[in-house]
Amino acid sequence: MNRKTIIAVSSFKGGTAKTSTALHFGSALAKYHSKKVLLVDFDAQANLTTGLGFDPDEHDSMASVLQGKKTFEEVVKHTGFTGLDLVPADTWLERVEVTGALAADRYSHERLRDILLPLDYDVVLIDTPPSLCWLTESALIASQYTLVCTTPEFYSVKGLERLSEFMESIAQRHPLSVLAVVLSFWNARGKSNDAFMDVIERTFPSKLLESKVRRDISVSEASVYGKPIFEVSPKSRAAEDYLLMTEEILKRF
Repeated sequence: MNRKTIIAVSSFKGGTAKTSTALHFGSALAKYHSKKVLLVDFDAQANLTTGLGFDPDEHDSMASVLQGKKTFEEVVKHTGFTGLDLVPADTWLERVEVTGALAADRYSHERLRDILLPLDYDVVLIDTPPSLCWLTESALIASQYTLVCTTPEFYSVKGLERLSEFMESIAQRHPLSVLAVVLSFWNARGKSNDAFMDVIERTFPSKLLESKVRRDISVSEASVYGKPIFEVSPKSRAAEDYLLMTEEILKRF
């Protein structure tokens, strides 16, 4: 992994464990691989923010930095976990591109990239909204890679095709490649597993990880405490799965 790798964590619909993937991939990199990691919550729902114990109503988001009202240093938060920082989200993110300084800037979707590039981190993970909006486009333009999240469900897998087309259109203008597809809420006995994996393989050839993340109530319990699962239930099956996922992703660099 080269110095400063920026990765957008993406999906086309909610409920794909996108935020959990961003949180636990980032946490594993910091805790077990000694990486200096920045998590950027770029989703107005702010689940990543609350999942790390912060109240989104009490903190500024990247929206203030994009508008030029605050510096990055004024909005970044130290999580209390070694090597792991967070830029929180808030509801202002939802319409940030049509307000203030961004509204008149035809290159506004490149501002996030310009903010992130000078920062001193090994890895930056951007948790994107589950839609193909300005925020998602900005995150993909800022990134060298994207991590695609999905579940073995019809609507989740079907949305991959539109997400793939969206990413390809951006990749024609900016360097971007799909790093991996992460499959969550995995049940090895699922009747339609082969059909779902066939669709993933057709859409993102050779990108599906061998390691799958199984459904585990420990993930929800950890979010209640505002901590990564490695701090709350380090011996849970989800913790095991996220560690294996992280190691497999690192091998892809």
